[in-house]
Amino acid sequence: DLGHTGAPILNDPSIIRKADIVIMESTYGDRLHRNWNDTWNELGEIIQSANNDKGNILIPAFTVGRTQELLYMLRQNHDSWGLDNWDIFLDSPMAIEATEIYGKYFSIYNSSTKTKLNKHAKPFDLPKLHLSKTTDDSIALNNVKSGAIIIAGSGMCTGGRIKQHLKHNLWRKHCHIIFVGFQARGTPGRMLVDGIENLRLWGERIQVNANIHTVGGLSAHADQDGLIKWYQHFDNRPPLFLVHGEPSAQTALVNKLESLMSDIDVKIVSYKDTINLSTL
Repeated sequence: DLGHTGAPILNDPSIIRKADIVIMESTYGDRLHRNWNDTWNELGEIIQSANNDKGNILIPAFTVGRTQELLYMLRQNHDSWGLDNWDIFLDSPMAIEATEIYGKYFSIYNSSTKTKLNKHAKPFDLPKLHLSKTTDDSIALNNVKSGAIIIAGSGMCTGGRIKQHLKHNLWRKHCHIIFVGFQARGTPGRMLVDGIENLRLWGERIQVNANIHTVGGLSAHADQDGLIKWYQHFDNRPPLFLVHGEPSAQTALVNKLESLMSDIDVKIVSYKDTINLSTL
């Protein structure tokens, strides 16, 4: 997996110059991300719009990485996004523990984040942040009808506490659900992004009346341009094998690579394919 260049907190992917072969992901092999400024503006606009609706905001988020980036940017934009009007609930024991670890290692943040903070700063310290550690803490949120931003796993809504929050909010027309990462085919998250009208949860069909948003620029994966630029740093042209992507994304990436580099040897590999390294 290759990280998204320019993301808050984490450093950019390391450049490698030599390899015998390269096995590379292709999650966003067919698209480009919006730039970071536009992405954060988009997220802020969604939150401000939701404020007018007087509902809740649900953010399914991966517990390590995405959650911490979100909390950091909510802190950085607390006033401009009107977050005084919201109670923010981090509803994931694992995400809470990961956030505590992130907070301890300022020394390895990227230079941009270090510039905005000092080494004694608390990057995730929000005035109205609540940590929902226990099951009872999570269940209590079922009674909150408005004014809550709930960040919970899992990122694709395949499990975790977010499913319970979907059950209690998905049918509310004033609720907003913000997807901040890739949604694989067949997952509840992908179904919601694709416009499903009813979502089955624990055998019950829940009508989808909530406002669904996708902020694609927040993905932790590199986009097509990022994937290509990373590979182009190799001084030689090692054989390239693409994994971890849907067929359409992989095909688009192959076509783009071949149009840019006539001497590239790139292949899409599938489950149980065999590669004979001695022939490369």
